[in-house]
Amino acid sequence: MRRRVDGWYRTAGGLRQASVRSRSTAAAVIVVAVALLIGAFALLLLLQRALIAEVSDAAEGRVADVARQVSTEGTKGLSADLANTTRASQLIQVLDPSGKIVAASSSRVDNSPLTDLRPPDGALMRSEVGEMPLIDDDHSFLIVAQGASYHGTTYTVVVASSVQTQRQTVRTVSKYLLIGFPLLLLVVGIAGWLMIGQALRPVERIRSRVQGIGSRDLTERVPVPETRDEIARLAITMNEMLDRLETGQATQRAFVADASHELRSPLATLTAALEVIEADTTGKAWLELRQVMETETDRMRQLVEDLLLLAKADDTGIRMRQTDVDLDDLVEAEIKRLRNSKPELTVKGDVHPVRVTGDPARLSQVLRNLVDNAARAAHTTVMLTTAERDGTAIITVEDDGDGIPEEDRQRVFERFVRLDTSRSRASGGSGLGLSIAREITRAHHGTITLTPSPTGGTTATVMLPI
Repeated sequence: MRRRVDGWYRTAGGLRQASVRSRSTAAAVIVVAVALLIGAFALLLLLQRALIAEVSDAAEGRVADVARQVSTEGTKGLSADLANTTRASQLIQVLDPSGKIVAASSSRVDNSPLTDLRPPDGALMRSEVGEMPLIDDDHSFLIVAQGASYHGTTYTVVVASSVQTQRQTVRTVSKYLLIGFPLLLLVVGIAGWLMIGQALRPVERIRSRVQGIGSRDLTERVPVPETRDEIARLAITMNEMLDRLETGQATQRAFVADASHELRSPLATLTAALEVIEADTTGKAWLELRQVMETETDRMRQLVEDLLLLAKADDTGIRMRQTDVDLDDLVEAEIKRLRNSKPELTVKGDVHPVRVTGDPARLSQVLRNLVDNAARAAHTTVMLTTAERDGTAIITVEDDGDGIPEEDRQRVFERFVRLDTSRSRASGGSGLGLSIAREITRAHHGTITLTPSPTGGTTATVMLPI
């Protein structure tokens, strides 16, 4: 048993599957979350690199200025000059070749060298240190050193720039991202839930309408949205399916009604004959009615076989035995049979050798149904022909009867259809012959059509691939 509970489907095993709305919203939130994580990581990385690059450029510019000053003026009075011109985020030292500090921008860095870097004259070297205990325990520094020569002595100019402010900026941006991240996901989730619900509302209306359509009444149709999107096409497809179901149901009911009606006539005849035989004590009635009962029994047997054949065609298709079939032999046999059974008719033939692959018994059944129809409709003449054209075998059965109106040439292939209402069921058949002929022809990948004949009657044309 399965029922819907708050967007979930509850089964015997518990909550098994979320609704489309829930899954779509969750997927949207997950996609946005992944995109935000990747974007935030890239943003922080690029921001940090840009800020550090800015600090590095400033340090390189400052170390170049001091090195130029040392090369030009030496180190005399340099400490005072550095103390007045150096920003708070930078620390500067000037070291002699032995590593002794000869000038410094602050008293904090006049006791110990900031780095072991000793570049030659004009060369630039850099390094980054995490902690400098003698200066500031909490700051990270970018060290830039450049060599400067004055009167044959190579000095080392060291500039230490703090990057703590830049990293603090990155941490601040990270904090705001962490605060905005869940809020943005919440907004995305709510917006996605509402938008998906709005998009799926027509689907729910379609589902509700389909749920209310019962098998007894298939005349209702689902509403078609005016959006012309996939949901509108789904609604159109559902209505087309309901049209087919309604047509199939009507066909099935008509088929059952017609079959019952067709079987009622021979059953009534047999019942009446049995009543007459039972009332007759002389035994003569049996002799008189035996032929009638045999005829009605054979007619009922043939009708049941035809109904079973059509039922198989509707269900799994007609199974065909595949072998070589000489259509000209089948047509010659039908010509002889018709001449013997209908001596009042002129039966003509224009038969040429044609061979196909198929079921000879079924193809003979097609030909016999067409010939019997032509014989019943003909006034004086029936003509059968065979030919081959462009890899296709063609059989025609032509009569000189009254013909079939154009609007009825397709309807006659329907089951239990008789155009001549004056014909009795005994003489006119059950109305299944052309339906069976069409199903067998289709099973052989062929076609069967009805067209007017030159003599005013009807020409039935069967075309089969060779």
